[in-house]
Formats: sequence, C-alpha cells, structure tokens
Amino acid sequence: MTTMSSKTTGYKLTKADFQQINRRNLVGFQAGWNYERMQHSGYLWIILPQLRKIYGDNTEALKTACRTQCSPFFNTSNFLNTIITGIDLAIEETDGLDGMETVASLKTGLMGPLASIGDSIFGSLLPTIFGALAANMAMQGNPLGIFIWIAVNIVVDWFRCKQTYIAYDQGMKLVTTMSDKLNAITDAATVMGVFMVGALVSTNVGIVITAPIDLGGVTVDLQHIFNVICPKLIPAALVGFVYWLLGKKGMTSTKAIFIVLIIGIVLGGLGWVAKG
Repeated sequence: MTTMSSKTTGYKLTKADFQQINRRNLVGFQAGWNYERMQHSGYLWIILPQLRKIYGDNTEALKTACRTQCSPFFNTSNFLNTIITGIDLAIEETDGLDGMETVASLKTGLMGPLASIGDSIFGSLLPTIFGALAANMAMQGNPLGIFIWIAVNIVVDWFRCKQTYIAYDQGMKLVTTMSDKLNAITDAATVMGVFMVGALVSTNVGIVITAPIDLGGVTVDLQHIFNVICPKLIPAALVGFVYWLLGKKGMTSTKAIFIVLIIGIVLGGLGWVAKG
C-alpha cells in the first residue's frame, strides 16, 4: 500500500534486484558521463528499475525521485560507487521521498572521499603493481602474467558487486536501529562534502595574476598582496564566481564553463593572468 508521506509501494529489494544493479553498474555506470553533471545519469540508470518498483512505474513520486537523483553534481570512483547506491536504496526503500534530502547529503559527502580512495587503490595502485608484474613476465616469455592480470580484475569486479549488498545491509541498520544518529551522519557528510570542495579548489585551481600595476613609479605585485591577505584567494574567488553564475536563472554548468574559459583566454592573452 502506498503511504501518503513517502509515496512508496512498500516493495522490498531482492537478490535479483541487486544482481541487476551490479550488472548495470559494471557495463553502464560511466556510459552517461558528461561535463555538466558527470555521472548522475549513469547513477540513475543503474537503479532506475528498482526505483520503479519502490515508487511505482510512471508515478509522480517516481518522477520526483528521478529528478532529485539527477539534480546534484555527482562524480566518484566507479570502483566504490555502489557503496553509495546500497545506502541510497535502503533509505529510499524505507523512507521514500522523505529520505531524499538525506540521500542527497550522503551522495555529496561520500563521493569525494570514495573517489580518492577508490581511484588511488583500484585505479592506480593495483594496475601499477600487477600490470608491471604481468608485463615483466610477458617480456620473459611467461604467459602466466596475463592470467594473473585477469584474475586481479575478476576479484576487483567481484568486490564491486559484493559491496552493494554490504552497503544496503548497513543502510537498513542506519534507517532503523540507528535512526537517531542519522541526522548527525547527514550533517557530517555535508560538512565533509564542503571540506572536499575547498580542498579541491586549493589543490587543483591555480590562477596567478602576472600583470604588474604601476602606481607613481612604484610597481605593485597584486599576486603578492593577495597571498598575504589569504593564500589561494584568487582561485577561491573564481569558484565563488562560478557558484554565483550557477545560481542565475537559465544558467547551466556547460555555459558557466564556457564563460570562465573565454574570460581565461582573454585575460591570458592580455598577459594579466596565468595558470600557477
């Protein structure tokens, strides 16, 4: 029976549902990647059949859930993304639309840390170690290296599937026996998300003012002044400008990227700014 508060059908996910999620995740999670919102369409695609069962096919609740899933920017490691998926579905299965705010906060808070951990271990460390091992054995004429490489990737994909079940089980505990701690976890995830944005700005956005200003025969180094006031002040101001642009009606991430790109080309061509 559909409840008036959560708009769910009362459906409970089965083993077949998780198998379908894992199949879709392995073959299509990155297929919808785009510069505007990156992985959000792939994320929705892998759980869409389950959302239809939870909210009912072609219902207003389903449409609201889909719009909410597609509204935030989302980008994380494709090796650990189903941790978020499992918790997400556990919350929606229990709370329906009432849990969407929690889901959005968890997605924002967890995608950064999981991206750094997953990409470092599964995207860099394991390929480097076992890729070098397989290549070295191949150079010596030993075909065993390729089978080691295949075996490692099979184990990684098995782990990607297994974590969906684990995350769902923990997510069910989160929304039942640990419901009193859910708000604290949501707030912590939100703070972590904001922290990760700040860390990314300081480490990946490099803007340096190179144009000197002559005031009465005295050359003023604006970049040095800004550094004294606050290191990385210019990158922070640029990110703030982009956030302001995105708040304008009709503005999209793609349009904002092009605006910043044009401004950067013009100022760089005039010799006023450079990438630090």
